[in-house]
Amino acid sequence: MVTSIILINTERTKINEVAEQLAEMAGVSEVYSVSGNYDLIVVVRVKTNDDLANLVTKKLLSIHAILKSETMLAFKAFSRHDLEAMFTVGM
Repeated sequence: MVTSIILINTERTKINEVAEQLAEMAGVSEVYSVSGNYDLIVVVRVKTNDDLANLVTKKLLSIHAILKSETMLAFKAFSRHDLEAMFTVGM
């Protein structure tokens, strides 16, 4: 499983519309509207790096209201939520 966090700037009047489009995409698990330097934070969980590349270089590019994005690859999860989910698989 490949997890990525994508930081996105959009056209100001399109934040909600872009968030809804992103939330519908396969591989996108969460979309947050946030304060600060970015408008949206997207959490992506896909099977392979190729799936992530396809999402970032093709699907995100199809949303014209996205002005800028920064993609970060997660190495390891430290949250209690993720650790509990990992240990309850198959129980």
